[in-house]
Amino acid sequence: MLLRTPTSDDATAWHSPALHRDASCRCGRRGFLRSAVAGSLLFPAMVERLLAESGDQEAAHQPHFPARAKRVIFLFMTGGVSHVDTFDPKPALTRDHGKEIKADHPEIKDRPGYERIFLKRPQWEFAPHGTCGTEVSTLFPHLANCVDELALIRSMHTSHSNHYNATLGMHTGSFAFSRPSIGSWISYGLGSLNRNLPDFVVIAPRQTYAGTQVYASDFLPGSHQGTLVVPGAEPVANVAPRVPGTRQEFELAALRELNDAHAAARESDPLLMARLKSFETAFGMQMAVPDAFDFSRETDATMRGYGLEREQTSGFGWQCLAARRLVERGVRFVELIDTGSSNNWDAHGDMLTHEPLAKNVDQPIAALLLDLKQRSLLDETLVVWTTEFGRTPFNNSADAKGREHHPWAFSSWLAGAGVKRGITFGETDEYGLRAVVEPVHVHDFHATILHLMGFDHERLTYRHAGRDYRLTDVAGHVVRGVLA
Repeated sequence: MLLRTPTSDDATAWHSPALHRDASCRCGRRGFLRSAVAGSLLFPAMVERLLAESGDQEAAHQPHFPARAKRVIFLFMTGGVSHVDTFDPKPALTRDHGKEIKADHPEIKDRPGYERIFLKRPQWEFAPHGTCGTEVSTLFPHLANCVDELALIRSMHTSHSNHYNATLGMHTGSFAFSRPSIGSWISYGLGSLNRNLPDFVVIAPRQTYAGTQVYASDFLPGSHQGTLVVPGAEPVANVAPRVPGTRQEFELAALRELNDAHAAARESDPLLMARLKSFETAFGMQMAVPDAFDFSRETDATMRGYGLEREQTSGFGWQCLAARRLVERGVRFVELIDTGSSNNWDAHGDMLTHEPLAKNVDQPIAALLLDLKQRSLLDETLVVWTTEFGRTPFNNSADAKGREHHPWAFSSWLAGAGVKRGITFGETDEYGLRAVVEPVHVHDFHATILHLMGFDHERLTYRHAGRDYRLTDVAGHVVRGVLA
């Protein structure tokens, strides 16, 4: 389990969604508890949770208003998916292919060879699908059959054209500095539904741009950092019990008798009680984590739906099925990062690389939506699909094979709890250059996700370094038009 080492700030911060204060006065006792628990089988995040319980009790985790969603599955397509080739049809772009245009674009400004730019047509055909008639390109034939479940936002835009900064911004709301990720904010605000599993899990074969910062808790307590799961034969290292469960239960029971006798002479010692609880928590995780990633009881039909073979432990289908199993067991926030091949969606050299990338995720995502719906989980689960930015509708030659980074416009979609179904929201101009109707910035996107989880994004704050911070910085508006 790859987790950031908790800082002293993490250990001493007392928090609730509505209140906060500086609690450095507890650092001595908590520092001792950290060293006492560190040798146990607990993950760092669980240790931090115990630290919180050993001192000042956290205020009950409550949203600001009744939540539409209980959990989130966040699908991140790293590299920059071309909106004009996937979810944003532009007939004028095909019509005017080769036309020279002018644009003061950040990716071409003062860039040799880009003194002149020309429109480049989409390389895949679009067609309407579903009862709603939403147009999707042939890159996503399975997702096209799910459009009646989607609220497709075609007017996304962001604040940076660099992968690192745009990826950081999509995850943390900050485009320049490390800040807590959206999963960490939701974990901080809502707490746990299953104390034997982390609140926030990230499933990725390898790191994406901005590395561990995309799931770091930064100045929030370490218990809210994402737990990284790497697909493979052992997705979570060192969690399997080293002795049979019955024997371990017997050993814990015997140890508890001794500890109870010890505790009886030391009433109301929170340090001791947290230490006792650590053994129980570790045992619970040893049982819960392997079970979550054991697909042996899944039906053949389910496995086929996700495009999986028996015993397969990798691929985006595996990530999607694991996500469903985690949310049904109470994990609040699951992020799936599409880094399963040597390439990502960064198609400077050749747009045709979008084809195998889309094929890799198309069927599994459609299967995930259907599976959640069939299990009556979709009404309580918010599914988010996004990328860090789009790709230019132009290049320095109309015949150029690729497209450049494009922060001015891209597409994302939401599905599930609290979301209108079968709609498109916002528009880009006729060429897909800029978001011009109902533009949605990343801050607005985050505000909307938090709203669906029951939070006013302006009130979900944490005091750090003398000021209150929030996911949406000092901006953001809830996109009411996508809410059911």
